[in-house]
Amino acid sequence: MNKKTTEQYQILDSGNLQKLEKVGEYILTRPALNAFWQPSLPKTEWNKAMGIYERNSSGGGKWSWKIKKPEEWTISYNNINFLIMPTDFGHLGIFPEQKDNWEWLKNIVSQHHQIKTLNLFAYSGASSLAMAQAGAKVCHVDAAKGMIDWAKMNLSCNKNIPNTIRWIVDDVIKFLNKESKRNETYDGIVLDPPSFGRGPNGQIWKIESDIIPLLEKCRQILSPKPLFILLSLHSHGFSENTLERILKEVFGKRITVSSGEMTITENTGNKITAGNYARLLFN
Repeated sequence: MNKKTTEQYQILDSGNLQKLEKVGEYILTRPALNAFWQPSLPKTEWNKAMGIYERNSSGGGKWSWKIKKPEEWTISYNNINFLIMPTDFGHLGIFPEQKDNWEWLKNIVSQHHQIKTLNLFAYSGASSLAMAQAGAKVCHVDAAKGMIDWAKMNLSCNKNIPNTIRWIVDDVIKFLNKESKRNETYDGIVLDPPSFGRGPNGQIWKIESDIIPLLEKCRQILSPKPLFILLSLHSHGFSENTLERILKEVFGKRITVSSGEMTITENTGNKITAGNYARLLFN
């Protein structure tokens, strides 16, 4: 059963550790390391892929194209325009599995007047755009200048979204320390930290040892009457229950926490999971 949609991003099928995507006018194949099952669509449909990204044994990978490689193009997804640029890491600049989280953020923000929010590990800015679209003043932080530039280009593709975003190129931990010293506070914080990373000066980030200290630093910069924390992870080993327990340990008892899987429904009607989230509301 095909699911009809007007969205310009779709997962057509998945299986054999891959996913078949339609991104605007382009059909792509990329890795999906939890797609252990067999594809639902016939091989003839998978053969329509114009671009294929394959990983190699060293952890990298490369694209191969049946057409002239497109450098960039724009799609509309969840009422936001995104600039798509296939990277050497196989990324496109959008994490569609976050769609329900963007809607959750917009719903909360729209109920309050000009709240101040913080987006950490903010990547190409979808959560920042969603919050700005709903009326928030957003601080967008990422250690990679290239990602900040990409997020700014995404904003320029959305004339209906006000430019209420403050762009910060900085290591997240360093930034939080500086904000704490400046007594800056935020009403809501969004985090999507990586499993592993290195800061601008070679600092090593490991999710297993650093997630709780990170959240403790976030707690220090919350406003007197904070609204929310949104934590999402694509890391293995962090279940819904794990995320809930971490948030409850750090932020205390006067909170309500819900959690779930970040999924996308394929055109076949099946779902594919791409991580977990936990949403915290302060009582």
